[in-house]
Amino acid sequence: MLKLVRKYKPVLRFLAIFIGSYLVFVSLYQLFLTYGASSRFFPDYITHNVAKQSQALITAFGYDMKVEPSTWEPAMNLTMNGKTLARVVEGCNAVSVMLLFVSFMLAFFGDVKRTLLFIFGGVVLLYGMNVLRIALLTIGIYEYPAYADVLHGTIFPAVIYGTVFLLWLGWINSYKKPVKDA
Repeated sequence: MLKLVRKYKPVLRFLAIFIGSYLVFVSLYQLFLTYGASSRFFPDYITHNVAKQSQALITAFGYDMKVEPSTWEPAMNLTMNGKTLARVVEGCNAVSVMLLFVSFMLAFFGDVKRTLLFIFGGVVLLYGMNVLRIALLTIGIYEYPAYADVLHGTIFPAVIYGTVFLLWLGWINSYKKPVKDA
């Protein structure tokens, strides 16, 4: 058994750091959600700002969009022409996706400066992609209501998770050793 542990030590180390850091981050995030409530930023600071920034982007695309707190659930409603098209709930703020990304990066840590810059850039990209995703999803629901389920359930989750996957691939590929000419 010890022989197997030694043989797979790098894989076990990666898994331990990945799973361990993800659990720590999720626990800290849950504490934030539990104790970080604010009457000014409903339902929480991050979700509130994602909804407001999505509204600003939708408005920049030329639509008349309002965002307001839901009266019956912890969500921000995106409303156009008096019709609520989308709700931005805590799960829509992409924090869990960012925590997954950061946990992977910590488990596949390289040079400190390079890794931290990649983590920062990746989190900023994911945040921006998520705001764009919500804006385009809301516009898509407005323009093509028959496709709301496929847009929300398939296409737009694929965009955000696909971005994470491509970031991970880019990071891993940056470690490929160049092939030397013979």
